[in-house]
Amino acid sequence: MIHLRQRNTFFYADWRSPKARIRAALGTQNRAAALNLLHRLEMAIAQGPTSSLWPQLKLVLPSPTFTKFANVVGFTEIEPIDWTVLRDGFLVHLKQRVSLGKLAESTKERYELTVREFEVFLVYRGIQKLQDITKQLVEEYKLWRIERMKSWKNSRGGRGISLEAAVLHRIFSFAIENELLTKNPVRFEGKPGHNPSRGAQPFTGAELAALRENAGEDLLAYLLLRWTGLRGGDACQLTWKEVHFDQGEIERITEKRKKKVIIPIHPELQDCLFQAYLERLPDPKSTVLLNPANGVSMTRPRLYARIQRIGQKANVERAHPHRFRDTLAVDMLIRGASPYDVAKILGDTIQVVEDHYTPFVRELRERVRLLISNPDLGIEAPTRKQAAD
Repeated sequence: MIHLRQRNTFFYADWRSPKARIRAALGTQNRAAALNLLHRLEMAIAQGPTSSLWPQLKLVLPSPTFTKFANVVGFTEIEPIDWTVLRDGFLVHLKQRVSLGKLAESTKERYELTVREFEVFLVYRGIQKLQDITKQLVEEYKLWRIERMKSWKNSRGGRGISLEAAVLHRIFSFAIENELLTKNPVRFEGKPGHNPSRGAQPFTGAELAALRENAGEDLLAYLLLRWTGLRGGDACQLTWKEVHFDQGEIERITEKRKKKVIIPIHPELQDCLFQAYLERLPDPKSTVLLNPANGVSMTRPRLYARIQRIGQKANVERAHPHRFRDTLAVDMLIRGASPYDVAKILGDTIQVVEDHYTPFVRELRERVRLLISNPDLGIEAPTRKQAAD
């Protein structure tokens, strides 16, 4: 146990061990501050040379005092680690996950985007060492990123920052797993989309009509997104061998959740698909969607850009591929499909459908309202009928 000693107006730490005795100045004349330092010093000694308290104590203790105690327990200061070490290690980790089939290529690209943006911010702020990346710095990055996204046309602005935060949290969790850091500087705010406040954002009937009218050479892409609800990555990677004209179905293993989805082909989509098939007579392994500008396979960023362009022509705000997924889900629920049906078509869980879609469908609430207010239905209906007779 370390004892507190006072000489004149200054406080000292007095500690005996089988190996040595140390009496050293704490560098303060305040008794409360001295007791706080003493407590932290005792905790660091008890935890040993790996205690995270030693770097903190180095900042507040007089240098000779810190050196004496650190030498006794065997603490050696670790050279600060650069951000580039974490960056390179995490990017290799992403590639390994993709090669093992545990991470979608599109997810890897999204993580890489966040890595690049965060690095731009670090260069802007002149930060190189991991130890200098604090919670306050991360919060400042979020504000910087929101403003950066707002400057882009049709961007999500602040609504996309929850995804940024989730990706950053995962990056620094990787740092902790590999003993590059002891604490995560990114506050965990939950998974993006969990218990959403905005919920689904489907297109309206008028917006769909305007988009269809302005789709032009991208009509196949529009119809594929509209009537399948496929994510952008799945839509771009869909091959002709996954389109079964004889059964009237599209069958695919989704990229994100690795779930098999079997989607009935809507007549409007089937006509467009069949026409494209006759024109190309494609190899079964070739992709369905081609970039009309060059005839090569559509990429996810290019699909996003082309749907945005259609939205601009149609005067439809925030037009992007994922809103078609919301549209199909809500449309199915309005038509009477159950959350189970929607989950099977989208390749999602029932919980996701119930959280993300059903609370925001007004038609479903109105249907419940009519059922509740109907006196001819429910537990009490037979009693009411007997009373009326």
